[in-house]
Amino acid sequence: MLKPQILLAAICISVAAMAQTYPFQDKSLSPEQRADDLISRLTLEEKTALTLNASEAIPRLGIKAYDWWNEALHGVGRNGSATTFPMPIAMAASFDDALVEAVFTAVSDEARVKHRIADEAGPIARYQGLTFWTPNINIFRDPRWGRGMETYGEDPYLMGQMGMAVVRGLQGPDDSPVRKLFACAKHYAVHSGPETERHRFDARPTRRDLYETYLPAFKDLVTKAGVEQVMTAYNRFEGQPCSANDYLIDTVLRGKWNYKGVIVSDCWAVADFYIKGRHEYVETKAEAAALAVKYGVDVECGHAYQAIPEAIKAGLLTEAELDRNLKRVIIARIRLGEMDSVDPWADLPESIVEGPDNKALAQFVAEKSIVLLQNKGILPLAPDVPVALIGPNADDTTMQWGNYSPIPKETITLLAALKDRQKELKYVKGCGHLDAAEPFDGVLAALDGVETVVFASGITPFLEGEQGDAGGFPGFEGGDRTVIELPQVQRDLIAALHEAGKKIILVNFSGSAMALEKEAACCDAIIQAWYPGQMGGLAIANILYGDCNPSGKLPLTFYASTGQLPDFSDYSMKDRTYRFFTGKPQWVFGYGQSYTTFKIGRVHVKGGNVVVKVRNTGKFDGDEVVQLYISRKKDKDGPIRTLRAYKRVFVPAGETVTVEIPLTEETFLWWSEKDQDMVPTHGRYVLQVGSSSAKEDLRCRRYRF
Repeated sequence: MLKPQILLAAICISVAAMAQTYPFQDKSLSPEQRADDLISRLTLEEKTALTLNASEAIPRLGIKAYDWWNEALHGVGRNGSATTFPMPIAMAASFDDALVEAVFTAVSDEARVKHRIADEAGPIARYQGLTFWTPNINIFRDPRWGRGMETYGEDPYLMGQMGMAVVRGLQGPDDSPVRKLFACAKHYAVHSGPETERHRFDARPTRRDLYETYLPAFKDLVTKAGVEQVMTAYNRFEGQPCSANDYLIDTVLRGKWNYKGVIVSDCWAVADFYIKGRHEYVETKAEAAALAVKYGVDVECGHAYQAIPEAIKAGLLTEAELDRNLKRVIIARIRLGEMDSVDPWADLPESIVEGPDNKALAQFVAEKSIVLLQNKGILPLAPDVPVALIGPNADDTTMQWGNYSPIPKETITLLAALKDRQKELKYVKGCGHLDAAEPFDGVLAALDGVETVVFASGITPFLEGEQGDAGGFPGFEGGDRTVIELPQVQRDLIAALHEAGKKIILVNFSGSAMALEKEAACCDAIIQAWYPGQMGGLAIANILYGDCNPSGKLPLTFYASTGQLPDFSDYSMKDRTYRFFTGKPQWVFGYGQSYTTFKIGRVHVKGGNVVVKVRNTGKFDGDEVVQLYISRKKDKDGPIRTLRAYKRVFVPAGETVTVEIPLTEETFLWWSEKDQDMVPTHGRYVLQVGSSSAKEDLRCRRYRF
């Protein structure tokens, strides 16, 4: 143990060092100048520490500890209580960019408050920083993928629009000298299952599929929204790991798109380079670290970068290459105000975290995201109609939260919401997600005297999700699904209820498309509720009783059966998603019913805009989502049709509104063999405007661009 006088002397030296002013602490200098000065003062070991997601403090220079790893998929995640919004796949069903931006503005407000509290308490630990690893903008190409619920669906355009809204909400104004937060476009690139193969899979899409489907959302976030982080994926691309890939990083991201921000690896992805049974791309940790640094991965989530000094000593890497990356890391921390303890949002009160305004927003978003798939006249329910509630998801709070979630203080389940509507509500769980809870005879007996049954069906994030977090049951594998139908016990109970003469309102909870072909035949109504967040039960009840009119639209295809799906591991887009699927799905992308009816008039082009009239021909006020698709008949390898714009409009009952959608060069981005990219392409197109992607729901007009 040090003698008291020696310890005191050491403390005095440390305090004196911290009191000294260095150029990197001068806020009048540019972040670039400050970063250069700081790098010149760091040892190799200190430089290495700053490239790890869990960056240790450097007391002699007054640099605080910082952890880059934070989550905000649909609320400030994994850091105690916070407002829990619906999962991204649900928010995508709103087809409302402004609403999504409002959600993530609320999330960033709560994030700043929680960061301030953590910073005052001590060193910043995991899930307390200002660098959030969201949104997930990988294309949901196959409904079996467990993490698809984290995304905004199967369409590249919708994904890009929603992703940019997330970035705007999280990062705040572009012209602010201090960024509110950093968002992150992940996982770059060509990453959407199977989860069990992600650490060794080699994705080899065609160049057309790459640029037409897998890259557009990333390009949007980088070149238009100014996303500050990009996370590399676990898998390989054309033989090289995505975290050491010259085409994806050098040619496209840093080259074509001129990306200047931070690149971060997915967690322990760099270790996949050398771990046996994974990529086995190199043999040692030092080789893996050297490759990732050389290819411009600035921050590693994991421990492989601990071998950077060894890699430099062995001549595998130069310190100049490390400094190039480190400069981006330091600039980022300066721009967040983190290194200067500057917080323009310091006045945000703690009361906003899961406060009444944000919970009301969570409920509103859930209402806008719920999709009415089928209604044989039973909905909306009259207040005096007795109903019974049954099913495994009727009273499951954690199911409603989804994954990467906060832990809200309050969650309103469907059971709680319906009990407020009917004090004598009959509730029987009936069955679990996969197994029977009790004999069906007993269930039917308990429901005696009630004609209308609300069945809360579906699965949970404990069955579908990320590798290691879910799966392992019949019909599920490693987080993914192997079949997309409802679990058999639920199908059997629904059939038994139908045979007993019950009117069934199916409320399905899932983060992915379900095949409900048989259920559609025996249910009087079907609602897709997704994982609707903490206020989800109240939102569903409001839909069931007509307090709000359903207006959500499917952001992905609901296939009729598992048999309609191609090989899960095949990354070709042939016969995948509404853009290329040639079969007959159960419900198409963009589909969703209302309690009213809409008529979309003829398509006109005036002054560079598509112009249509939308008339509400029913008895309820409601929202319609007007969708613009384009196609080129001569392109036999191209999409059947592809979304290029959408607009949500409110139309009072009996009234008509005029909708204008601008036609721009980006409307006519099309694959060019010559350019090997998507470019504005002149020629003949078919403009298709309607309420879904189904041919029968679209009004068409030929157009030459």
